[in-house]
Amino acid sequence: MTRAFIPLLLAGWFGMTGSVKGQEIGGIPPIERRLPPPGIEIPAETLVTFDKRLEEFLENAWSVGNHPLAPDVEVFGKAVKLALRHGEIYSEKELPLLTEMLDLGEERLAQLEKETTPWTDQRGLVVRGYRSRIDGSVQPYGIEIPEKLDLTKPVPMLVWLHGRGDKTTDIHFIKRCLGKSQALGGKVPDQQEAIIVHPFGRHCVGWKHAGEIDVFEVIEQMKAHYPIDPDRIALAGFSMGGAGAWHIGAHYTDHFCAIHTGAGFAETARYNGLTPETYPSIVEQTLWKVYDVPNYVRNFSNVPFLAYSGEVDKQKQAADLMAEAFAAEGMEMRHVIGPGMGHKYHDDSVKEIWAWLEECWKKGRPKAPKSVHLQTETPRYGKMFWVRALGQEKIWQDTRIDAEKTGASEIELKTKNVALLQIDDPEGKDLAGTSLTLDGQKLKVESPGFPVSSVRLQKADNGSWEWGEPEALRKVAGLQGPIDDAFLEPFVVAGQSSPSANAKVERWTKFEFSHFAERWLALMRGELPVRDVEEVNSVDVKEKNLILWGDPTTNPLIAEMADGLPVKWEDGKIRLGDQSWSAADHVAAFVFPNPLNPERYVVINSGLTFREGHDRTNSLQNPKLGDWAIIALDTDPDAEKPGRIEANGFFDVDWKPIPSASE
Repeated sequence: MTRAFIPLLLAGWFGMTGSVKGQEIGGIPPIERRLPPPGIEIPAETLVTFDKRLEEFLENAWSVGNHPLAPDVEVFGKAVKLALRHGEIYSEKELPLLTEMLDLGEERLAQLEKETTPWTDQRGLVVRGYRSRIDGSVQPYGIEIPEKLDLTKPVPMLVWLHGRGDKTTDIHFIKRCLGKSQALGGKVPDQQEAIIVHPFGRHCVGWKHAGEIDVFEVIEQMKAHYPIDPDRIALAGFSMGGAGAWHIGAHYTDHFCAIHTGAGFAETARYNGLTPETYPSIVEQTLWKVYDVPNYVRNFSNVPFLAYSGEVDKQKQAADLMAEAFAAEGMEMRHVIGPGMGHKYHDDSVKEIWAWLEECWKKGRPKAPKSVHLQTETPRYGKMFWVRALGQEKIWQDTRIDAEKTGASEIELKTKNVALLQIDDPEGKDLAGTSLTLDGQKLKVESPGFPVSSVRLQKADNGSWEWGEPEALRKVAGLQGPIDDAFLEPFVVAGQSSPSANAKVERWTKFEFSHFAERWLALMRGELPVRDVEEVNSVDVKEKNLILWGDPTTNPLIAEMADGLPVKWEDGKIRLGDQSWSAADHVAAFVFPNPLNPERYVVINSGLTFREGHDRTNSLQNPKLGDWAIIALDTDPDAEKPGRIEANGFFDVDWKPIPSASE
């Protein structure tokens, strides 16, 4: 990517003069942003004033940039910066927020420069920040610390996921967290039992994608700064936050001592009123399985669970649907229903829910449960306590492990669609000498002369289990696709170092790269980690997923790894397996283990695959492209697609292409 292109992407960080919109490139019209929506036009003189003050604040903040508490300062400047850049002020009454945020930031900066940090010991409502490992951005989070809670010993914590607020961007989220208690409809403001933490979740992405990881980064921050008992952390949320509690609770059940969902969608098709005649492509339907909770329902058998719905709330359908899913697995779902209530909590229901939470905190999370039940559709979410489904026999199929410690040194496991699994010692001790019964097969963990904390087994071609793991390239947990999976881990982006000789390809690449940068900033609330391709170093290759744009003729990194990629650019064709398309009229977008470091991904020619048109409901903010797609350039990118999707598909368990019919 040329250096001249970078200022185009980052324009507006300083010298801001109002809301920045997407840019027309090569005649492709900009895509209208839905999240966050545009605000009022801020008077020019007001912009100039805040422009200058913000720039001074950001420059001064460099002095503490390496301090571990610097994010607690920087969140206020970032909130103002994005509010000005994207026009996130929605009425004249909100203009004082700009002053308030900068006042708070400057106050903390002065305190930090003097090595005094009173907010770290503050009780009541507090806002802090952390630096995301995904993109290096600073993200805010709110905390409620009861005045009488004894912090000299480990304490319980409630992770509260907020509901949808299209206009609740950083600046409004911070103001709300400093204003009043939010959890359970604000109906437990005087509780003294637990710390309540409010992740931001990247604003409005349904607690998916980077918003999902945000929850766990905030939990780790809380553990680092406060005496949080790791076995007494409960997860809860309402509306969009309820949807987040559904899917995060189903995917990461073993992280929590209790899970509570208030309203919120739990799957895609029924919530959106889709029928087979209106379903999207088979690939997109398959990708619903990433977040559709019924596919993970059995996981809720591992910890206490409680759902809440207002009696007349339309979103009660999610809990009713999940009750059916529970019943299909022989489970009963506890469901509190607020009498006569719409989309809000009933006072008596909150009392019942809070009493239940207190019981769960008292019991705590089981550290080494004798029985564990795992259900998943992807190795990405293949861990439950002391068992892990690291690889599947068939991708995107129902995958299960039922494990039980039947004796002091005996474990029995039954599996479905598992090709590679890991067993950790249930009590964190030594597995040596343990007898395993795995799908009826008897095995024993022999002692190698030192403690064995975990073992891995793989399924042989004849269906029997054997020790070890595949040496050849294979889809495993964290390296199983689809494209969007690469953005759940640290990544770096590098564009072309020279333009494409093909004008149509160059036009598309410039537009989509710019669109990705602007969309990440607006939607994911962080600056895209862009590097010149020549600046990508060995540390990046070792530690990060590489997001590369172009082809072997325009991007030297793609050229360096070309022999190890499944897509080939040859003789004017784009080839994948036994399929080919004209390189003059198509672009290939795909994810694959990086040939320079197969423990990390490389993504070619794609950012997030859900787009502005899907932001109308968080239930549609799901991956839209599989592991690979061929994009025809006879249709310009728009709010739904990056062009006409001529083919879209997956790689199999061995990262070999599965043929896909044209869309």
